[in-house]
Amino acid sequence: MPIGEFGRPPASDVSPALTTPMYWMYEMGQASLNPARALADMTKLWFENPLNMLANTSVGKSVAAGCELFERTTRRYGKPEWGLHDTEVDGVRVPVDVHVVWEKPFCRLLYFHRHMSEQVRVTQPRVLIVAPMSGHYATLLRGTVEAFLPGHEVYITDWADARMVPLAEGRFDLDDYVDYVIDMLRTLGGNTHVVAVCQPSVPVLSAVSVMEAERNPYFPTSMTLMGGPIDTRRSPTGVNELAEKKGINWFRSHVITKVPFPHPGFMRNVYPGFLQLSGFMSMNLDRHVDAHKDLFANLVKGDGDRVDKHIEFYDEYLAVMDLTAEFYLQTVDQVFIKHALPKGQMRHRGKLVEPSKITRVALMTVEGEKDDISGLGQTEATHDLCTAIPDQRRMHYVQKDVGHYGVFNGTRFKSEILPRISNFMQNSAQSRLSLVAAE
Repeated sequence: MPIGEFGRPPASDVSPALTTPMYWMYEMGQASLNPARALADMTKLWFENPLNMLANTSVGKSVAAGCELFERTTRRYGKPEWGLHDTEVDGVRVPVDVHVVWEKPFCRLLYFHRHMSEQVRVTQPRVLIVAPMSGHYATLLRGTVEAFLPGHEVYITDWADARMVPLAEGRFDLDDYVDYVIDMLRTLGGNTHVVAVCQPSVPVLSAVSVMEAERNPYFPTSMTLMGGPIDTRRSPTGVNELAEKKGINWFRSHVITKVPFPHPGFMRNVYPGFLQLSGFMSMNLDRHVDAHKDLFANLVKGDGDRVDKHIEFYDEYLAVMDLTAEFYLQTVDQVFIKHALPKGQMRHRGKLVEPSKITRVALMTVEGEKDDISGLGQTEATHDLCTAIPDQRRMHYVQKDVGHYGVFNGTRFKSEILPRISNFMQNSAQSRLSLVAAE
């Protein structure tokens, strides 16, 4: 069952006896619905055909709407497209292309290349956005990337769906996650600002701690952690308390299963996306039911704008990916049960992770006043761990009247949070020059 950004558990537990075959049963269920979905599509097209006398009647519109609703609620949603084709820089619209600049089996590093003057480009901060690996694809941060693009060189982690990674590629756990972040920062060079959105706050802080302990020359200029579970003992939410109540063995026996044939990741142990989605949906089930009732009504009325908004949201929200079992279980155990990082017990490849060793990286933390996933104070706890960072090179900000997703998306993010992050990055870049000169 999901934890923190992984969601919350459905109303009823899954029997351990069903853990192994449940993914296979899900696949058979999807396959068995294919003929029904095809029939629904054909029926919808017929009742929308102007040659059908019922097409413009309430009966015809209701049948077509019902068929579309059935198809949308039973389909498997694929990975969404970014859809960011241009942006505005200094009042001028410029094209944007997405390029892969680094790749390993479980992640690709994407670069949003803006076709603009190189002279302007070099004056803007280079930002590595570390997207959550918690069920949804990195495109969940489409709005975050879109907001950064006008004034920043933007890179983002594009995590792989574990069911698409062959078993021969090996494991992927929390230690590997930290190694990936370090390798990406090395690839981008030292003059980079790293932004961890929610769940990656722990591995990003760990990666920067490891780099500082080793005096790695590619350390980031600044580190911004947003709504992350650094210390879930502070203002614990319901999903935080669930982990301590159940214990790691419960999660291992109830939510881990093997990828079925014919996916490339056949026989890999995963926390499957469809099970995560049940957790996401259960958090606000009434709201989702009402949203689909409204979709039916708007389809019948022909309210295209509201239909498009619904489709845009749910095409993203219902697209989920599998997580490797070792990464999920290690995260739950270390972050939500043992609280290893704030207790000073977190290890990476056997070596202690020491945030107190961070001296050259500026630190900013951001929280939402109404965050019901990472409670107030959980991200701010980072400042208590990073004791060697001077006060003038650290900042904490709480955004009023926003929940978890408002911390990194929406109007408040664009108008109030992003400008503060951008200013912090610019100030940090200047202080970095002094540090490098001193060394």
